[in-house]
Amino acid sequence: MVVTLIIACEVAFWVLLAAGLALRYPARRPRLGAAVLLCEPLLEVVLLCATAIDLRNGAEGNWTHGMAAVYIGFTVAYGHYVIKWADGHFAHRFAGGPPPARPPKYGTARAVHEWKMCARSVLGAAVALALLQGAVWYVGDAGRSESLVQWQTKMLLVIGISVVIALSYTIWPKKPRTPRGEPRDLGGSRPAEREAAGH
Repeated sequence: MVVTLIIACEVAFWVLLAAGLALRYPARRPRLGAAVLLCEPLLEVVLLCATAIDLRNGAEGNWTHGMAAVYIGFTVAYGHYVIKWADGHFAHRFAGGPPPARPPKYGTARAVHEWKMCARSVLGAAVALALLQGAVWYVGDAGRSESLVQWQTKMLLVIGISVVIALSYTIWPKKPRTPRGEPRDLGGSRPAEREAAGH
């Protein structure tokens, strides 16, 4: 049941996102569109309540409950980012807005971007860790919550990997490729060389 509800929440997230932005821009109903987008957090509340009820009814804290906690955590961390990204594309396509800015590719700007993404991943993992710990306490039985503890270990690994990736862009910043020299002509000499030679 929990897995089905996670899938339903994911589908509903994108349906609400598309409907809200369609109302906001093509239909020119910004208030109604904003109201639809504000319904997005209700999906996580529904999933959280359903998971808690399932555990209260005696279900073992298995991987599905852990996945629900992870889904909620990363939706909290990345939900607004995804909505903002989609809003920028809709505004550009239907309202004459500027083209959405692309993430920087090189140098310090890219490192800052990676740290921001790292912060989102850490936030998502931290929320998931808190929910998982709450579920462990709620179950109150180490034998029935072993899978939840394993999910906590995975979230710690996610935090570690995210920090390492961001740190790598700080220590070894990505640099643009150096431009190649001017193409040689069929005779094998460059324009500057031909000019120097009097050709």
